Amino acid sequence: MRVRDPEGKTWRVTRRWLPWRPRPRSWGPQFLLEAADGITGFLLALVIGLVVLPVATFVLLSGGELVILLVVLPFVVAGRVIFGRTWWVEARLGFRPYWEEESGDWRTSGQRIRQVAEAIERGDPPLRTLGPPAEDPDETEQRPPQSVHPDAT
Repeated sequence: MRVRDPEGKTWRVTRRWLPWRPRPRSWGPQFLLEAADGITGFLLALVIGLVVLPVATFVLLSGGELVILLVVLPFVVAGRVIFGRTWWVEARLGFRPYWEEESGDWRTSGQRIRQVAEAIERGDPPLRTLGPPAEDPDETEQRPPQSVHPDAT
């Protein structure tokens, strides 16, 4: 479910369909062209670096993960729906993971998605549990100060 907070930022609140969170991938390998000796080595490294390796990397990484997803996804969904496995609900600020919570069966997770989406629309987003620390100065101001020892004076 896509919602906007009062500041106009777009949030996505959804179930996580896979038992893992997909990792972000870099686009292509890193090349060290200074290792090529002479013009022939340089041209060979250039052809391999610009044509062969990016295509091979894309096919292996994307294709391999896609095949795994196509094989695993039907069993994961069937197992969760039929056997009542728990679903994780996650909120993403834009496309960056921000918050997640284990939410029970299909119906319970649907209710939790609606609750979180309504809270975000009211301007009361959940506390960050994923991703890097707050980058917004406004986000840091919303957090209460924390002390290491509550009894410390």
